[in-house]
Amino acid sequence: MNPRFSVLDQSPMGDGFSTADALHCTVDLAQAAEELGYVRVWVAEHHGSASFAGSAPEILAGLLLARTRNLSIGTGGVLLPRYSPVKVAEVFGVLASLFPGRVDMGIGRAGGPADDFTERVHLLRALVGIEDGLESDAYVTPRAVVPPRLWLLGAGLASAQLAGELGTDFAFAHFLAPSPAPHAFARYRKLHPAGDEAGGVLAVRVVTADTEKRAEALVQSVLLWRSRKDLGEDLPLPSPEEAVRHQWTALEAERAAVRRRHLVWGTPERVRRRLAELADEHGVEEIMVNTLTADPADRLRSYQLLAEAA
Repeated sequence: MNPRFSVLDQSPMGDGFSTADALHCTVDLAQAAEELGYVRVWVAEHHGSASFAGSAPEILAGLLLARTRNLSIGTGGVLLPRYSPVKVAEVFGVLASLFPGRVDMGIGRAGGPADDFTERVHLLRALVGIEDGLESDAYVTPRAVVPPRLWLLGAGLASAQLAGELGTDFAFAHFLAPSPAPHAFARYRKLHPAGDEAGGVLAVRVVTADTEKRAEALVQSVLLWRSRKDLGEDLPLPSPEEAVRHQWTALEAERAAVRRRHLVWGTPERVRRRLAELADEHGVEEIMVNTLTADPADRLRSYQLLAEAA
């Protein structure tokens, strides 16, 4: 299978770069992704993190929609337990009214208690015009002529099941937890009215570079950052040079060995082949690529090389 490729960008913070740098580089990346042939760009939501600058993906998505022409733009995702479904519907109603047919409303269940997540999703669907049964006193404006496209995001089975039951789109975060992915897609397609045709999207953390040596150095940066984060230290991404020189503790090395299994890295052709294998294994036609580097230039180069290989 030769999958389509899309982008999940988290506005990563590299050591020595400001939050403004990270956000501006997300805009630059989206514009480049459109020229390179990627099919969609999503931006993530993180709070109080030294690693990521993007805390308001719906605002960043609005800017990306204005700075691109045809690309699908969305959130990966808005953390619905943190917000009123009415407010989320109003925000996406504005975006979808201004940019009809281009808005992906990616919704996640993290960020707070999720006991009423299913009810919140039903209300949100009704408010944006995807689902019938809305009571008149909950009506919001604007109601876009072309509603945003709803995606449920997850790294387990709960969101996969709900997406299948609702017959909506689903994206699985392979880079967070690869092992449940086959079971999640199986449950999603079993419940979805379209069955195996429902597809879905697999989000994979990827690093590629012009040489194997450079790719490995970039991977070392990601692994050092991630192992520190696992051990309670949320820091900006270290440079590859710092990571290569780093004297790893036993605990860091242990976490890095686990996290390395979550990555796809190497030269562009090697990465392309592995992503095609993952698409085939999971029955998806689209791989959403998530690349973290300390220097935005390395991130952009990784996406350029993958696009050329594909």
